[in-house]
Amino acid sequence: MNSCKCRFCSAPLSTVFADLGMTPLANAFVTPADAGEPETFFPLQVYVCDACKLVQARDVETPGAIFSDYAYFSGFSQSWLDHSERYAEAAIVRFGLDEASNVVEIASNDGYLLQFFQKAGIPVLGVEPAANVAAVAQRRGIPTQVRFFGRKTARDLVAHGHQADLIAANNVIAHVPDLNDFVAGFEILLKPEGVLTLEFPHLLRMLIENQFDTIYHEHFSYFSFLAIERVLAAHGLAVFDVERLPTHGGSLRVYAGHAGAAGRVPSEAVLSLRREEEAFSLDRIDSYAGFAERIARTKCALLDFLIDARRAGKRVAAYGAPAKGNTLLNYCGVGPELVAFTVDRSPHKQGRLLPGTRIPVKAPDAILAEKPDYLLILPWNLKGEVMQQMAALRDWGGRFVVPIPEVEVLA
Repeated sequence: MNSCKCRFCSAPLSTVFADLGMTPLANAFVTPADAGEPETFFPLQVYVCDACKLVQARDVETPGAIFSDYAYFSGFSQSWLDHSERYAEAAIVRFGLDEASNVVEIASNDGYLLQFFQKAGIPVLGVEPAANVAAVAQRRGIPTQVRFFGRKTARDLVAHGHQADLIAANNVIAHVPDLNDFVAGFEILLKPEGVLTLEFPHLLRMLIENQFDTIYHEHFSYFSFLAIERVLAAHGLAVFDVERLPTHGGSLRVYAGHAGAAGRVPSEAVLSLRREEEAFSLDRIDSYAGFAERIARTKCALLDFLIDARRAGKRVAAYGAPAKGNTLLNYCGVGPELVAFTVDRSPHKQGRLLPGTRIPVKAPDAILAEKPDYLLILPWNLKGEVMQQMAALRDWGGRFVVPIPEVEVLA
């Protein structure tokens, strides 16, 4: 998009929602061999459209540069796998899916979700732009096409017999710079009575709970329910149900189909969420003011904690290497002098350095070996899972710390 125009309605953008300074791409991990080389930093600025109220980041890099070789693999989080299995089981029953159906996932990653439909004997197809991630799914026997999704891809899939009874698009619509082309593809790919489900972090939860670290360059848009309804409706798709999910600090799962499809009317959950967002005045531009000040307060609180810990001779390590953690650490200016290292279960991140901050990423057993006094949980939305995995931290008096919605030390 033109950086001065809304990617949905093309109205001029002038209202700043958040400015997190200059940061590298959140998943651009650095190899030790490149540790002495310069990195590219980009402005991380987010606007809210005065006309349609879509919250959106400026384009600073192409999708090909961001997603063609990607460091995020969904299958390394057990809680996410459990969440995906529950979704598949429920969708199969609710929509009567069987061996004659066709399930297509957009941004299918390593096959984390489609495997559950495939095990039930339902034909599946993944569409994934990152070749390195798609290769993992293909090795597991999950049919996956390596390409970006939009009108052209949708037409090609339909021409080859892949029109979908169910399209799943989990945590991808936020990653799309050409929003209208992407959503138009859903309308093309979906069968007349088919169902589209979208999952994405809920903007209302970001505002209420100060989840600014979910802002990064790979996230081009941040959706309220009112905004996603508006976008889908512009492309002939109508929302008929919505679920609130605990994932990613509070997400929505939206169910939609072709406008006018027989027997589908908005559920009470849809009507209730519309009323809630209207009561929060998400259709008014002044409701987005004040977020930047809350971000600054969180930065000060985290730095106060880390500096006090260092002065007291305490050692801080981190758990996880998620994109949200890289936003947080870069915005706060935290490096190895304050957080000695982080650990992550993904071997694709181990042995590398976090972008920007150059904090080393190790395997989880480094916590047991080095016994830090504090463990900063960067994927705070998974704190229960992390605290269970790292329960041994308490054996030497170590304590857990979460940074969002505010800095908190946990026993």
